[in-house]
Amino acid sequence: MATPELNLSTLKDREILVGVTGGIAAYKTAMLVSRLVQAGAAVSVVMTEHATRFVGPLTFQTLTGRPVSIDPFATPEVYQSDHIALAERAELVVVAPATANALAKLAHGIADDLLSTVLLATTALLLVAPAMNVNMWNHPAVRANVALLESRGVRLIGPEEGRLACGTVGRGRMAEPEDILKEIIVMLGSRAQA
Repeated sequence: MATPELNLSTLKDREILVGVTGGIAAYKTAMLVSRLVQAGAAVSVVMTEHATRFVGPLTFQTLTGRPVSIDPFATPEVYQSDHIALAERAELVVVAPATANALAKLAHGIADDLLSTVLLATTALLLVAPAMNVNMWNHPAVRANVALLESRGVRLIGPEEGRLACGTVGRGRMAEPEDILKEIIVMLGSRAQA
């Protein structure tokens, strides 16, 4: 089956929020953000503190031309709290990589950092790209959290099979940036037609 050609024009002037959590796959998220910006999307990035240990905020700030949000107590935009302003502006939120910790927080309504707070405050479309060790992915708690999120309408992409950062081979690799990009286009295209 032929892969449909990407309709990048779907992304023009669309507000997309990218959440980055603390996994080695965060370097792939920089490629995704770059592709979104090149296609004309307006992209904001929220990183967890752990994510900054894998990729520096300056990388995303340079790619988006916007400040990167990390601290929930930073000076808010205009007169709204930062988490509310970011949550309301986004048409689509993508979390890539989404660690087991991030999935658990979202599934159980835990808001203890800026990203988890934004995720609870947004009504935007939500796409998560899990990435973790194969044993973590297969753990009953993670599987239950994934099932709960899917039952609430959260769209998941991946994880994929392959060699993982820990050296094992199995399902746990974050989906490739191009595949996440395709899914974003499908989701925004569906919303535009609705």
